[in-house]
Amino acid sequence: MKKIKFTNLIADTFSSSKIINFLIFLFFAIILTGILSAKYFLFQSIISDDNTSKKDIVAYKTIKVVDTFKTEQTKKEVAQKIEPVLTPAEDSYIKNNFNSLEHSISEIRAKKIDYNAKRDELNLLFDIDNNYDRSYVLNYLINAKEEKLNTLFKKAEKSLDSILKQGVTEKDFEAKNIANAVLKNAHFEASKGELRVISALLEQVIVPNMIVDEYATEIARKNAVNSVSPTVVTFHKGEKIVVTGEPITKLKRDALIKSGYNVLELDYGGVAGIFVLVVFGMISLLYYLQYFEKQYMTKNYLSIIGLMAVVISLTAMFLPEEASFYYLPFPAIAILLAIFTNPRVSFLSSAIIISVISIAMQLPIQYAIVFLIASLISTIATAKIRYSRRFDLIKIGLEIALAMFFLILDIYIIENNVTDINPILIWKDSIIGFINGILSGVIVLGTIPILESVFQIVTPYGLAELADHNQKLLKRMQMDAPGTFAHCLMVSNLCESAAEAIGADPVLARVGALYHDIGKLKRPLFFVENQTYLGIENPHTKLNPRLSKMIITAHPKDGLDLAKEYGLPPVIQNFIIQHHGDSLAKYFYNQAKQEEGDEKVTEEQFRYSGPKPNTKETAILMIADAVESASRTLKDHSVEELDNMINNIIQDRLNDGQLSDSPLTLKDLKTIAATFSKNLRAAHHQRIKYHENIIQELEDKVKAKKKFVAPEKIMSPDEEKVEKKIQKRLNKNNDEE
Repeated sequence: MKKIKFTNLIADTFSSSKIINFLIFLFFAIILTGILSAKYFLFQSIISDDNTSKKDIVAYKTIKVVDTFKTEQTKKEVAQKIEPVLTPAEDSYIKNNFNSLEHSISEIRAKKIDYNAKRDELNLLFDIDNNYDRSYVLNYLINAKEEKLNTLFKKAEKSLDSILKQGVTEKDFEAKNIANAVLKNAHFEASKGELRVISALLEQVIVPNMIVDEYATEIARKNAVNSVSPTVVTFHKGEKIVVTGEPITKLKRDALIKSGYNVLELDYGGVAGIFVLVVFGMISLLYYLQYFEKQYMTKNYLSIIGLMAVVISLTAMFLPEEASFYYLPFPAIAILLAIFTNPRVSFLSSAIIISVISIAMQLPIQYAIVFLIASLISTIATAKIRYSRRFDLIKIGLEIALAMFFLILDIYIIENNVTDINPILIWKDSIIGFINGILSGVIVLGTIPILESVFQIVTPYGLAELADHNQKLLKRMQMDAPGTFAHCLMVSNLCESAAEAIGADPVLARVGALYHDIGKLKRPLFFVENQTYLGIENPHTKLNPRLSKMIITAHPKDGLDLAKEYGLPPVIQNFIIQHHGDSLAKYFYNQAKQEEGDEKVTEEQFRYSGPKPNTKETAILMIADAVESASRTLKDHSVEELDNMINNIIQDRLNDGQLSDSPLTLKDLKTIAATFSKNLRAAHHQRIKYHENIIQELEDKVKAKKKFVAPEKIMSPDEEKVEKKIQKRLNKNNDEE
């Protein structure tokens, strides 16, 4: 027995909603981390494996970059005055740079472009002060035969190895003694021209391969370094940052980063960092939902939020490098979440998704700002729409389109005051933002039915469709149980008004009330409203109270079975199964006590099976259902009688504990009672009863007036209406005569 109980306990624990939510949380955290990390592994920026540029990159605005290399060189110059102790350092970086330079020269030579174009591209690779030497070197590299050039590169590599073995100090480097070093280490035959070219090649890659002994000169070096200002390099608009095949130096990397390019590679530590970022964002959202929007802490709602994050992350990952980030449909995500949850949850979820993607994929800050504001506008606009008209979604898309257009334009105008930006880029991104807004409305319009079906979450649009009286179940109720249908219509009106009065969901309350009694379709003739309509005898007079109770209290369960058969969403099923709670079927309970005696009958035997209402809307339905039914038994529908009847029903439900699980407050109940009273007074209004010959008497008076014209008399509005009606009848009689 103990083993069985322990097994059941384990099963209950692992089937609980908390475990399911945790598994959903873990699943989406891993998926999102994989997607956001894949951008770095599958699309390795613009840099080739050999550390050269894959294409020409032009600065679209003026960029200022700290040249860390030259800054470090300046610091070293200052530090050299301290008489540092030098030791050989790793020189593979220099050799790699030489190989990259050789590769770049070969690629430029192979291009099918004219001489001047080749000269311009080679000119970017060389930093030679003497114009004569520059011209000679460039001409040689362009015009030399391939075999001769390959031989030259081999001689240069040998010379580089020899120079690096001897070591290049800071003084040698600053004195530009590379040419002398080449002559000293030229253990091969070469002309003066070849030596000049070799010297020029090595000057571009050789840096000091002797480093300062930090231990010996630490204090002096720190003081010297602190006094050095960083070297700033400016790339003007239209200037090439890198050309195809050019080695990417630290300076170039920094410039590319400022231009918005991804030049970073991600190691496993970076993947862990993205995972922590994703988890932190998800925990923040769950923390909010737990304390402020607990109704959305279910697997369906969490799954749809996670799916939105996955979809937008995949879109961002597969977005081409040259494409604008303004193509990302963040507004569509915000609208969808606002429809499926509410504007508050939608904006918070959108803000977290935008932040995580912006950080993980290194989006420039202006993109994140535009999408955050666009998401806010999307949620506010969605909160104001009428869900009876799907075309309103296109209008929302137009609002977002205009907002994004002017927002992007404004950001570029602000930036343009600081740095020059290409006007074509400004208008291009603004138009892309406008198109994004329009497409967001279209995307949402086509996506809602799919998501409703997959996640079994009914939206206001789905509710509007369910409220159509041509729905199969409602049509069947009109035909088979017309009295029940009339009752449901009245209850739905009461629920909608009350829900709107206390800030609940009026559309949900209305639709839930329309379907709450569909279980009566199984045995419609056993319910009094249908007996009256069809004019038949009450079959319960021939049944014992216990059997009658079983038939009556079965209709919530029967309704639930019908709802599942016809595919009604779970939120509507709650109205069906909860609208009686576990209340007492008093009529049959009292009848059983009279027939069997008090000691043989207990209340538990004559109660509905529950559960009790656990939302504002289902609790309103419980009260409205009882109030509407009771109102039909009143002979006097005065304000006092209606108020007493409503208050008694509410008090009875409170005393019986039927509202204990609902979030209704006493203030809500007071508002609900006042709303019900007002609606029932309108439904049961009285009319003035005229005696039968009043029309004839008034006709005689009019005929008498024709013989004697009395002084002008001011008539009341009611008298004027009767006067016009009589005059119309007299005119008709005269025409017939």
